[in-house]
Amino acid sequence: MRILRLAYIIMANVSRFRSLQFLLLLASLLAVVTFYYFGSKNHDFSSTTKWIKLSQARRNTKTNDADLTMDTRFSQRDRSEEKETGESDALRSEKSGDETLDQRYNALMLFTKVDKSRRLQDKFRVAMSSMVKYAHFLEGEILVLHFVTDPASKVVGEKMLQELLTNAQFKYEVVFHDVEALSYKLLPLVEALRKHFSAGSGSYYSDVIFYLSVAMHHILPKNLTRIVQLDIDLKYRTNIKHLFQEFDHFPPGAIIGIVREMQPVYRHTFSQYRKENPKTRVGDPPPHGLTGVNSGVLLLDLATMKASTLYNQLLDPRNVTKLAEKYRFKSHLGDQDFYALISMEHPELFYFLDCGWNRQLCTWWRDNGYREVFHLYYRCDGPIYIYHGNCNSSIPDD
Repeated sequence: MRILRLAYIIMANVSRFRSLQFLLLLASLLAVVTFYYFGSKNHDFSSTTKWIKLSQARRNTKTNDADLTMDTRFSQRDRSEEKETGESDALRSEKSGDETLDQRYNALMLFTKVDKSRRLQDKFRVAMSSMVKYAHFLEGEILVLHFVTDPASKVVGEKMLQELLTNAQFKYEVVFHDVEALSYKLLPLVEALRKHFSAGSGSYYSDVIFYLSVAMHHILPKNLTRIVQLDIDLKYRTNIKHLFQEFDHFPPGAIIGIVREMQPVYRHTFSQYRKENPKTRVGDPPPHGLTGVNSGVLLLDLATMKASTLYNQLLDPRNVTKLAEKYRFKSHLGDQDFYALISMEHPELFYFLDCGWNRQLCTWWRDNGYREVFHLYYRCDGPIYIYHGNCNSSIPDD
């Protein structure tokens, strides 16, 4: 009898254990079904994952501006100093030496979706090769190259830069910034601009990051007071340090250094306003016309930008809409369109660089309705410092 009673107790416990297993399994299945059922009303699996990633990025950007930097992967200074002294990065970081005395020249490029485009990789190779060829900085000066990138493009960029910067005869640092983290912080600041300056959801310039320069003074660390933003379809023909020296020529109140547009783009964009105002200079060619601007090369005085009451008022969605409606403005070129629009009424915010600092080569509008006046916009007298192969134009050989 004892044996039978023991067997009964054992079987009862096994049965209870299986019931518990069944309940746990059922609860797990219900959790999975709930996730997919309720999530599918507004998100598919990939969009839910992206939302989670962006939420994490949002939390990160609130903690410290430095979190926007994914990685400072390498620098010429670190390599050369380690060879000479035998000191590691960690050891040097513990010292409070000359680093605080170094003068930094900050340049930023958007480097997204490059992993998917051989054409973008080729353009970047031309840009960096020519920059390295002509660049020269003094002892104690460092060129800091900032790249706003996605993870896949970052891998491509690291590999290319290791090669392209091998022969650099100046000190440099390379810093990568996470495009998702920046975009999430940028979105509420520029959402109103996308309504007027992009071609709609899914278009190239609908990406939030193409408005980075407009609100960069709210995004990047406070110790960055001046920065140059550059397209990657450029070819340099002079020392890039000379471009930074143009900051010294900014008149009081100017916050942006920029070159005028060299095609009749804005003659076309403002065509309705020009029709209603036949005596306007808006959209007319240089030297007296309000030509518009090209954002392929930008000098941004972030400190003055942050302090400018006028500029920050112009970022207000109500003022953006007011200006766009006044000029019957609707275009799709991102930050460039915003600058072109506000330059019509507030040229004092701009320092207009010589055309040679952004010698645009695109001739699309010559062949699309504006042949008779094209040469009035396209002309550029004087030395060429930077070629800009916009709209996939060929860049001349040296």
